[in-house]
Amino acid sequence: MQYVITEHVLLPVVPGREADFEATFAEARTIIESMPGFGSLTLSRSVENPGSYLLLVEWERIEDHTEGFRNSPEFQRWKELLHHFYDPFPTVEHFTRIA
Repeated sequence: MQYVITEHVLLPVVPGREADFEATFAEARTIIESMPGFGSLTLSRSVENPGSYLLLVEWERIEDHTEGFRNSPEFQRWKELLHHFYDPFPTVEHFTRIA
């Protein structure tokens, strides 16, 4: 399977909520990992700004994320678990490899 889309999201977590976010993300990641078209996921924490996280998710097609995941009942649970941790709300971008 070739995963050609990388979802890139900088997650600004509310100061002081980092440990709660990381624990909750461990539960939430199983939701996205179960979605059709999902390839891989990495979550990294900034060294310089510990409240900033980088989420990278690989998908087969952009529609697997924008339509499949976001329109699924599972996405509602993802939102309930994670969206209250962000301030401001993150911007999602999609990238495709060129090299």
